[in-house]
Amino acid sequence: MEKLTAKASIQIQKPINEVFEAIVDPNKMNHYFIKSSTGRLETGKTVEWNFPEFPDSFPVTGKTIRPDDYISFDWSGGLANQLVEISLSSFGEGSTVVKITEHEMNNDEEGILIMMRQTEGWANFLACMKAYLEYNINLRKGAFDFMF
Repeated sequence: MEKLTAKASIQIQKPINEVFEAIVDPNKMNHYFIKSSTGRLETGKTVEWNFPEFPDSFPVTGKTIRPDDYISFDWSGGLANQLVEISLSSFGEGSTVVKITEHEMNNDEEGILIMMRQTEGWANFLACMKAYLEYNINLRKGAFDFMF
């Protein structure tokens, strides 16, 4: 059976190094995605991400981190074949294209729902990162208050 993946991409009008650092540095990521982290995302290191809208923390294990190029991590809590890949590429004058793929979900009703939620989540992550990096706006602030 073919597996499903969640995908999202966006162009951010900032240099590749700024975009890379916004993803791996919790002191930047906490302006658009997480509330806090126990450390910087690095290859082979597990950190705990806390989100403002969820009471639990989530273990995130860096798999492969290549500066200004590629970031992969597992935040599945140990489920098999769950990997998030973020590819960065320079585009034009000082812009960066960010492509995210989250692997992999079963091609069944539950897998389709998970893939849809993850695709929506990564599109939100990218929009929030773009707003923060380009305009210093935190789009997540108050965005999920309705969930409680």
